[in-house]
Amino acid sequence: MSATDCEQGETGWGILEDLPGDPMIWVLIFSELAAFGLFLGAFMVARVIHPAVFASGQATLDSHLAGLNTLVLVTSGWAAARATASARASQRQTARRWLFGAMALGTLFIAIKLFEYAGEIALGNGLETSPFFTLYFLLTGFHLLHVGLGIVILAVVSRGANVTGVETGAAFWHMVDLLWIVMFPIIYLVQQ
Repeated sequence: MSATDCEQGETGWGILEDLPGDPMIWVLIFSELAAFGLFLGAFMVARVIHPAVFASGQATLDSHLAGLNTLVLVTSGWAAARATASARASQRQTARRWLFGAMALGTLFIAIKLFEYAGEIALGNGLETSPFFTLYFLLTGFHLLHVGLGIVILAVVSRGANVTGVETGAAFWHMVDLLWIVMFPIIYLVQQ
């Protein structure tokens, strides 16, 4: 075994080393997935405890806007994947354009979500209205913060548009996509 092999073995990230992007982003992603998993678990348990409250709260939500937001966010994930492919092909300008597209769609997601929140608030629904709305606003708000953070991350990595940076940003962005794809049916569609 050479000295280089020893050094790589001592400083390696194990299974995280083989994932795209910086290994630290995967530590963040796994911790965020755990936090969202607990949050969604609490939402589902509360639904079992208060089925009528959750049914009436869910009935006021605009599932069409949420469906549109799902399409917007999934399309932004596709743009981030295209950015990754472009960065891997050493096409930095093209990668930047795809990243800007993903960021623009992320911004559209935020605008639609804020419009949806405004509608709920106009109906008199807020954090303290019911257990449903407490969890709805906290869970979707937490996700919304992650969309905003994802836009910032994509903006930062677009500056250099190098492979590792773009892969790192895209990995976080795909986590945001995945979370919404799981949250959307649980919050808007599944009925007890």
